Amino acid sequence: MAIRKVEHPFIQYGAKTKKSYELMKEAEDYLPGGVTANIKHFAPYPIVMKKADGAWIEDVDGNQYVDYLMAYGSLALGHGHEDIKTAIQEQMIQDGTFLFGTPHELETTFAKKIQSYYPSMEKLRFTNSGTEATLLAIRLATAFTGKKKIAKFEGHYHGGYNDVLYSINPSLDEAGEEESPEAVPESSGLDLYSDERPLMLPFNNIEATERLIGKNASELGAVIIEPVQGGFIPAKQQFMTRLREITKKHGIILIFDEVKTGFRSALGGGQEIYHIKPDITTLGKVIGGGFPIGVVGGREEILTISKPNATGDVFNVGQGKKSSAKEILFHSGTYNGHPTILATGLATIERLEQDFDQTIAYTNTLKAEIEKLGNKANIPLKTLGLGTIFSIVCTRDNKIRHYRDLQNTNLSLRKELDFHLLNEGIYTKPMNRYSISTTHGDKEMEATLSAYDKVLNNRLGGDGMS
Repeated sequence: MAIRKVEHPFIQYGAKTKKSYELMKEAEDYLPGGVTANIKHFAPYPIVMKKADGAWIEDVDGNQYVDYLMAYGSLALGHGHEDIKTAIQEQMIQDGTFLFGTPHELETTFAKKIQSYYPSMEKLRFTNSGTEATLLAIRLATAFTGKKKIAKFEGHYHGGYNDVLYSINPSLDEAGEEESPEAVPESSGLDLYSDERPLMLPFNNIEATERLIGKNASELGAVIIEPVQGGFIPAKQQFMTRLREITKKHGIILIFDEVKTGFRSALGGGQEIYHIKPDITTLGKVIGGGFPIGVVGGREEILTISKPNATGDVFNVGQGKKSSAKEILFHSGTYNGHPTILATGLATIERLEQDFDQTIAYTNTLKAEIEKLGNKANIPLKTLGLGTIFSIVCTRDNKIRHYRDLQNTNLSLRKELDFHLLNEGIYTKPMNRYSISTTHGDKEMEATLSAYDKVLNNRLGGDGMS
């Protein structure tokens, strides 16, 4: 069957999102590229959203979409959940303020709840984002070990700061050998820090990882990893088990970045799935209930180095020669442990305790039905992920082990698929993962599968695309 010629999705996209285009052009007069975070941008221009409810989101042109971006996985309960609204109102009424800037009872309550699912987090500190959490985790690890070099894995993202902004999605011709990857800068300006590049490790390749760690063990303070790369490429159990053994052997701190996977791959994240106890864990996204938060936790002896004392505060005045601030690992933030956010985080976790299983069931059904439609249309399409996160991979290869395998899939087909789906009312940022909320149900399933059926058979042409 010959592939049918179809209209390029950008044409329909432009016709449906004229007001988004106009607003983005205006935004460019005030904001670099029209956005306040690079992740919000995509070509030819991003959609400007106006309102949302549950699993649905509406743009400024009045187009409605089933939302599978869910603020990059942050909204595990969907948009505007009543539990979140109630938690905000009750906190404000009870406390009479949004913010104290002092210790608050909710800090301990929230810490207990987190620790019940992440027992490796023997002591905790709050931050204002997942990026801040990984930054603090690295500072703790290097201070504790006295070794400043860190290692990270190709394809893994831990935030947009100098230490880790390397080899997230480098081109394969720059990335070096698979068993000895290069640390490729992912931003201009990083050349100033070329001596501080992290050691790059190959994900899901334990033999090469062990060799590289062993070779650099004397200067490595920490290895940081997403147990599920990007939230959807799982590590092999043998890889994770051996990585834990290797880091212990060499006295290297193992950091699990569970910002994406926490309360999504499982309620207890990747460490629940793999039965691994990391030295330090970072959390974010879901646990804020739609508000900015991060958590760092780990072994008590490591977290205790941030414990303040009478003379160990950079802000203490009049200590003179008696100041011991440099002996304490400094960590602070006006909004750390924000009462309103802790209240919404607790409400989120308590709702997930009731609804997580049914959200997993929805996710698994959706993944299976999408694959069926791909097979029926003879278009290479697979779903990949754990828990309530997955991504669409355009390939017939069942072995997607790391970012290099992902780079070798049909990325142009995936992008075209995403834009056609946007035009049919299915929203995620093109090329991004799907994050399912507790509010996705039968209506959303029907709309999603109907759109996929239409796109796969009438927009992409069906039968033989590869």
